[in-house]
Amino acid sequence: MTKTKSRTARVALVGDRSPHVMSHVRVPALLDALAERDGLVLDAYWVPTEDATAPGAVKGFDAVWVLPGSPYASEAGALAAIRTAREDGIPFLGTCAGFQHALLEFARHVCGLTRLAHAENDPGADADDLLIAPLACSLVGHEGAVRVTPGSLAESVLGAERTTERYHCAYGPDGRHLEALRAHGLRFTGEDEDGQVRIAELPGHPFFMATLFQPELAGDGTRPHAIVRALARAATEKAR
Repeated sequence: MTKTKSRTARVALVGDRSPHVMSHVRVPALLDALAERDGLVLDAYWVPTEDATAPGAVKGFDAVWVLPGSPYASEAGALAAIRTAREDGIPFLGTCAGFQHALLEFARHVCGLTRLAHAENDPGADADDLLIAPLACSLVGHEGAVRVTPGSLAESVLGAERTTERYHCAYGPDGRHLEALRAHGLRFTGEDEDGQVRIAELPGHPFFMATLFQPELAGDGTRPHAIVRALARAATEKAR
């Protein structure tokens, strides 16, 4: 009987790579740690947001991770990568700006709310049209508790209903528009102590999670966060 040779999972790291963005600096060490500690080997490719606008830019990948570092060179590219992952069932993780753009993509392309905008990308947008708005209190350098919904993908990944996470952002979702996203199937499964949304996931998708916090910043980078490991496992499973 001929054995099928296993294929290394390929992950698209979508973002405008910079040595000044800590998340980007952390990624190589996290990939090494995933391989050494968990036996999860990933073949990672950086995809700049401007390149992500090309048709099929992330098709064929086993996972898509939209990383922090906004404002992106191309909002359209970030949204296109997220849409491909969502529609094609490619395991997806969006962190910080990736979370923000995952909500924006869903609002525009699933809910039909094409006017909704991101304040950082469209500073002149009407306040009523902002899905992603400046936070009342910046979370740059902040660490805080997140309450996780029982029975959610997030809980199964984290193994707990409460976690403490690190942030580095100044924008977040405007609660006025979130009910429309819920009505179309997006599930919000993590909140901070004030009830502000911090995790989103898409039921029925092989793996689709977005977090306003940055799991890639957990610890010293030598032990991958449970969410990062979960993405790697989903990518490996898809590659099989």
